[in-house]
Amino acid sequence: MLIHWFRRDLRLRDNTALRAAAAQSGGAVIPVFIFDDAIIRGRFASPARTQFLLDSLAALDAELRELGLRLVLRRGEPLPTLMALLRESGARGVTWNRDYTPYAIQRDSAIKRELRAAGYLAESYKDAVIFEMNEVVTAAGQPYTVYTPYAKRWRARLESEPVQVQGMPALAAIPLPASDQLPALNELLPDAPARVPRFAAGETAALAALEHFIQHTIANYATARDLMAAAGTSRLSPYLRFGVLSPRQCVVAARAAPPGPGSESWIGELIWRDFYVQVLYHFPHALRGSFKPVYDQIAWPNDPDLFAAWKEGQTGYPIVDAAMRQLQQEGWMHNRARMIVASFLTKDLLIDWRWGERHFMHLLIDGDPAANNGGWQWAAGTGTDAQPYFRIFNPVSQGQKFDPDGAYVRRYVPELARVPARFIHEPHKLPAADQIRAGVRIGSDYPAPIVDHATQRMRALELYRAATRHDGAATEQYA
Repeated sequence: MLIHWFRRDLRLRDNTALRAAAAQSGGAVIPVFIFDDAIIRGRFASPARTQFLLDSLAALDAELRELGLRLVLRRGEPLPTLMALLRESGARGVTWNRDYTPYAIQRDSAIKRELRAAGYLAESYKDAVIFEMNEVVTAAGQPYTVYTPYAKRWRARLESEPVQVQGMPALAAIPLPASDQLPALNELLPDAPARVPRFAAGETAALAALEHFIQHTIANYATARDLMAAAGTSRLSPYLRFGVLSPRQCVVAARAAPPGPGSESWIGELIWRDFYVQVLYHFPHALRGSFKPVYDQIAWPNDPDLFAAWKEGQTGYPIVDAAMRQLQQEGWMHNRARMIVASFLTKDLLIDWRWGERHFMHLLIDGDPAANNGGWQWAAGTGTDAQPYFRIFNPVSQGQKFDPDGAYVRRYVPELARVPARFIHEPHKLPAADQIRAGVRIGSDYPAPIVDHATQRMRALELYRAATRHDGAATEQYA
């Protein structure tokens, strides 16, 4: 008998370590999940993400009960909790799927060492990524720090080593140790709000969402994914975040779809997931500071009032405000919107990217330390393979390009619902008489821009130049 320790793999199908446990024990597997306060209440604590975790665990438990099992729930530090479960159950060891954050690496190394020293089996498996840290490296054996050559090597390796999807393992109905009840959100996070955004949870919902995306969306993904009002993205990121879907299931489904730019483009996004995981693994300093340390010298003004306006979607830039309100309402944000609001926070409001990273991690149901950190550093120009600091998104032109008729803005900023399309991204330019007709008074019902983009762009360039002036790390070019 073996314990399988569920973590970021909340599914029964195509679960590498669970299948290994079933194969080694003749199906006698004790399914366990441990609520670890170091994660639940850590610096990236998130009520909405924790609620999605609880909903996913409830769905996993329901599926296990159909097999005559249930999910054994415990709360505490993982090592002593696992030791107690092993003694209580008589199991001979533990399997789990690997995680790659600095905390997880340290935790899992210590657990593996202590379990083995106590005479138990302790085995971990690759599951959360297609290729691990040292499987896609340069010819010199070094980690990639630029996406394009990494993606080329990743795709080449996939061609020579295509991934496969495994079904559900055969699990036996066995006596199980005692289990805690599935806690309510406020038991884990006492300060959580009474209502948080919810997202359809569970493996059945995830597989249905993947099938819908492949059948109805992926063909146009390459072009539609940037149109913020369209249903052009997969919206599978929460499932991937908690392993309710495996990345293999996604890659296999994409490669089985009719060939075209849509499926190739989406696979490229899955490659970004692996890329950011390996970056954080090889360069853990990036979790708390700039990948390029010179940018830690930027003297961010960090105006708290500007930050508050950004968080609340009250900046006077409609595309920014729509995105920030989507985040509040749904616990999710369109990917193009994530880039726009991150650029705006750092390059227009001149606020440290880490403030935005923390805010995203607090609200995003799909918040992932590696991907969120990588995305923020890309937008801020401080990270590996980042957009250069001198490329600064214009929030007005971004809105005009990716929400041309203002449908996305109107959905999340109802004050502007009647503003004509030609003014929807610059409502402060709407004449007073037209404001009356549109039912919105700029400066009262909806704010005027809180900063001037052209002015802030020049200030941002000077902040970055000052940090790099004596370093030679950046080339003075302007786009």
